[in-house]
Order: sequence, then C-alpha cells, then structure tokens
Amino acid sequence: MHFDLNFPVTASGSTSQPKKNKNKQPQQSSQTAFTPAQIKGIEARLDLLEHLGYTVIAFNQSVNKKIDPKTHVNILDGLLQQLRARPGTVFLKRLTIVLDNDSEKGFGLTNANTSLVEPYDVIALLPTTPATFSLACLTHSLPSPLTAHIVALPLTLPRLPFQLKHTLVRTAIKNGAVFEINYAGAIGGESDASLSTFGVSDTGASGKRNWWAAAREVVRVTKGKGIIVSGGVASEADYRGPKDIANLLTLLDLAQNLAHDASVAAPKSLILRARKPFR
Repeated sequence: MHFDLNFPVTASGSTSQPKKNKNKQPQQSSQTAFTPAQIKGIEARLDLLEHLGYTVIAFNQSVNKKIDPKTHVNILDGLLQQLRARPGTVFLKRLTIVLDNDSEKGFGLTNANTSLVEPYDVIALLPTTPATFSLACLTHSLPSPLTAHIVALPLTLPRLPFQLKHTLVRTAIKNGAVFEINYAGAIGGESDASLSTFGVSDTGASGKRNWWAAAREVVRVTKGKGIIVSGGVASEADYRGPKDIANLLTLLDLAQNLAHDASVAAPKSLILRARKPFR
C-alpha cells in the first residue's frame, strides 16, 4: 500500500451563489464546475499514479488565510462524483489552509465551522509566519474534532519564513501531527497552482535549490521522525514511483528504514488517526 496525500486540484469553473436563509449563515453549494478538460487531466494523473502503485490518494483543496463560512465552497465532493470508480483505490479529501499574518487573528478552525470541516478526511496547515507556525505546532495539533493532522512547509521559498525550533517540532510530533515534504519541489516540477497564487511556492531551478536546503533542515530537526512525503505534483511528467521517492529521501541523509516510514508507515498512521472519532 502506497500513499500520495497531496493530489492538488483547482476548479476554474463557476460556482453557484450562496443561498441566503433568514437568521442563518449563508449555505454554500458543494457543486463546483470542473470542465471536461480538467476531469480528463485529473483522470490521466490518476491513471499514472495507479500504474506507479499508489492506492491511497488524497485530493487537496487549498484555501488562503482562513475558512470563511461566507465564501467557502467544498470543491472535492462534486469532483468525486464526476470521477470514475477505481476499485482498489481509496480516495480521500484534504483541506489545506495557507496561513499568513492575517491568519494570526484566527483561521476558521472553530466549533462554529465544524460542518464545513467535517467532510474532509485530512486537515493540513501551511504556516508562513513564525506566529502561525507556533500556533500550528502547539495549539492546532492537539487532539480535537478540528485537529490539524499535517503541518505542510513552504520548502521552495528562498528561505523558510520561520525557524524550525526543536521545542515546537517535538510538541507537534508528540501530539500526533506530521511534517510534510512534497517531492515536487525536489525536481523543480509543476506544483499546486493555488500555492503560487498565494505566494508560497517557487518553481524551476531556484525553487529546486531552495527545496533541497530546506528539506535537509527538516530531516535534521525531526531526526527523520514524524515526517511524511507526498507528491504535491500537478503534472503527469513529474510523478515518481515509491522506490524513486525512497531513494530521493536517502539523499536527504535519511536512513532507509526512516525513508520507508515517511512514505508508508507514517501516512498510514496519519489516516488511521484522522478517521478515529475524537473522544
């Protein structure tokens, strides 16, 4: 069983307007228009992932700053209805919140927004400031119905926008969260278009150099524990098989057994934790 917990998707089609109900929050329709060309491209990427041996795939929807009940639309429910069935392959839904200075005032993981978060199997936070990184590690990694399972890192930026302090990293891992390394940056590949729009991703040769330096720092601070490797890939040409990914991780000075954990054991443990009801 092999995992890719970051299959980025972005809908460019039109969405329905929110329905206004008196004395209630606006209700958003989850039906977002994916064009036939988009569906064809997604199916082709899924074909390749299946051929490479991946059997658990998480579609990733990214939002900027926070979950806003007035504007948030779940694009993944509608997408799954448009895709063909693939026996033997498990599809998951992931929400990634890109955190910036404005997010320090709150980024929507509150009880009032539980109904918006519940449809997603995995919640990830991508901090871009020291304060949001601290919040992600210390507060939102704590077990709860709204816990963040993944702390994603902007590894292709010229430098990480915060220090990977040992105390913060250890606390997040102890709470059950994992730190994510997306291999798209390692090959200078095409990554999630929405992250480029939000200004937290760099591609090409410079992004590739940045990725290797930052990823080695992640491995050094975590000692290879509490990390997962995902794709974050938006182009068929940039996908790699599980064995290639394991070899890539060893180039980060990660022992082979820890490389296996990052690509198999840790993602499996994360999914089991995410699906376990909170008590």
